[in-house]
Amino acid sequence: MRVNSASLLAGGLIAAATGWTPQASAQTAAGETAASEGRLEEIVVTAQRRRESLQDVPIAASAIAGSALEGKAVDRLADLQFATPGLSVTDAGETQSVNIRGIGLSSNLPSVTNGVATYVDGLFQAQIVGAVPFYDIASVEVLRGPQGTLVGNNSTGGAIFVNSASPELGTVSGYAQASYGNYDRLEAEGAVNLPLGDTLALRLAGIARRRDSFYTDVGAFDNDAGKLDEQGGRLGILWKPGAFQALLKLQYHNAESGGFAYRPAPGTTFAPGLVGDERTLSYDVPTSQAERAFSAALELRYEFAGGVTLRSLSGYQFKRNRYSQDTDATQIPIAPTGGLVVDYLARDRQYSEEINLISPTDGRFDWILGGYFQKNDIYVDFLQRSPTPNVAYLPRQTRDIWGVFGQGNYAMTEALELQLGLRYSHVKTSGTGAVILGAGEAGFPPAGIPVADLSGAHSDARLTGKAALNWKLDADNLIYAFAARGYKPGGFNSATTGFAPETVWDYEIGWKSTFADGRLRTQIGAFYNDYSNLQLDVLDPATGVNAVQNVGHATIKGLEAQAQARFGGLGLDLGVSYVDSRLDGLSFINTRLLPPGTLGPQCPAGVAANPPFCFDYAPFATTTGGGPNLYSPKWTYNAGLEYRFDLGETRITPRVNFGYVGPRFNYVAYGPGDRLAGRGLLSALLTIEHDGWRVEAYGTNLTDKTYVSGRSGDNEFYGAPREYGLRLGVRF
Repeated sequence: MRVNSASLLAGGLIAAATGWTPQASAQTAAGETAASEGRLEEIVVTAQRRRESLQDVPIAASAIAGSALEGKAVDRLADLQFATPGLSVTDAGETQSVNIRGIGLSSNLPSVTNGVATYVDGLFQAQIVGAVPFYDIASVEVLRGPQGTLVGNNSTGGAIFVNSASPELGTVSGYAQASYGNYDRLEAEGAVNLPLGDTLALRLAGIARRRDSFYTDVGAFDNDAGKLDEQGGRLGILWKPGAFQALLKLQYHNAESGGFAYRPAPGTTFAPGLVGDERTLSYDVPTSQAERAFSAALELRYEFAGGVTLRSLSGYQFKRNRYSQDTDATQIPIAPTGGLVVDYLARDRQYSEEINLISPTDGRFDWILGGYFQKNDIYVDFLQRSPTPNVAYLPRQTRDIWGVFGQGNYAMTEALELQLGLRYSHVKTSGTGAVILGAGEAGFPPAGIPVADLSGAHSDARLTGKAALNWKLDADNLIYAFAARGYKPGGFNSATTGFAPETVWDYEIGWKSTFADGRLRTQIGAFYNDYSNLQLDVLDPATGVNAVQNVGHATIKGLEAQAQARFGGLGLDLGVSYVDSRLDGLSFINTRLLPPGTLGPQCPAGVAANPPFCFDYAPFATTTGGGPNLYSPKWTYNAGLEYRFDLGETRITPRVNFGYVGPRFNYVAYGPGDRLAGRGLLSALLTIEHDGWRVEAYGTNLTDKTYVSGRSGDNEFYGAPREYGLRLGVRF
């Protein structure tokens, strides 16, 4: 194993000066008090711009406190699918298709809006760098269903909020931990909170991780595809001189994987070139992959004498993803120049601003008003270097998003509340680009030959909103019902093709209850979604590359239930979701039937196919009669069980988790190879705590289940095998 000593030393130095729990100390103290009394800790969420108890928020949501993430084996975004009902994450290499209730990412192009919006410290995240590890986290909140009123950027599937721990005044606290596991997994993590006077505090957090690949490459280049080598750091500064508060968070992330690890799917063109088992790679070119991300979030708050709060959240982000890959994933040469080799570079620079006016909640009427602006500059270089001629896909796009919104709650009686929200959103996108052949190659002009025009412009706007009735039967029971409209912008694929906005009407009813003096909580709900112009990722014959197309109509309906319990030392949590989705049929080019390589745009009438200059896609056109939505399992469920043994000043807690994500389709041809099998994963954790120190033995995928975690083109990705190890930590 090669160890980046500088990175691990930096992470270790940060950790050495810090303490254990990633939650704010006040929340942790409250949680420990509740646990000592055999009750559940209150979960506070902030997705609606206020600090609210999860049981009092009339929406379908799941929330995990930062201190509970490790116990639930949640290390990053993809792990949430085994701890949250209705959520699935499908690996597609450079992106992850995050799906909630049958709606998710429509395309792996960074210029296309996510169906499920992800926010880190309030900032909307572009999908090109989405595997940032969770460290020093206060909470993770998953909102299911369309978010068309308060959420900064509209989303039709749902939203995920990752909230890092913030600095605190008047306390020195922190945590440090280090771990070692199989596959030579080595990591150090920590945070420290430092007060600098009565009104100023800062928080430093860092992480460094390294792990060998789960795969062995038997090719000539001995690639280390699929390894883990990442570092991250975060600085938080809080200044609170009275009614005014400023909170700045700066975050950096760096990761290298050695390239994507995948194999040709059975029955595909290059499947005969497979060697070994699922953990054997056979690449004939060098591979690599590196991603970088930087973000800055500045939140300003001022509370006026009457209790109204003015809030501003300003954000800047820069993300970059670069990789080289062996597209055919075998040593079979498809041309004298070798196999399919792709170099990819994507950059996204984002600026955003949100302003809110937030009323107090002590009267019969409370409200939130706001405005949002976001600007993205997106740059993509996609170059296929072999076989000749080179083919370059070079889109450049700029996107401007703005919106104004408001939501009010009126208590018609002591028990019954009316909630109304409206939002107007506008999107404008423009760009240039081309598909170019032979740039810099002999026999071609120096700049190559353009074969498709990627330039274009698009703008659209929609009014969305929500109307709800919330009935508080008593202090322990809330019933809610609402209708809401969500929206996702349209765009363009090329100078001649584009796609319309996606809209949805969502109808929901839910019941949240607390029983047994705070020892048992439940959340139950049902929903029906009616989609128009649903967007999907298919091949665009005008350019010969993947793009977005509107399917038409889709309906999604289902049931969800969650429960959490704490009786003395016994803790239990459960979640289950049933989703029934139906897509209209559509006509598309079935890429599973196409020959390998870049084929070029559709040939003009009467012109014979001559890849990669042009190709006749007509014989490969397919029409389906519809089917389930993509990436949408019918059943997902999860369960966790723990028991705390208090032996004097020592506490021993064993915990076991099981999460299941059902079968789902990942391509609209609905063929046998387009269906990903379901999988259930088992994890466990044994924790021993004494006088602020903690030792943990952990294991994930304990049955060492081999499963396909996603597919891109003709290649399959596999989930992680069984991992296990030890952690040592301390807090103060």
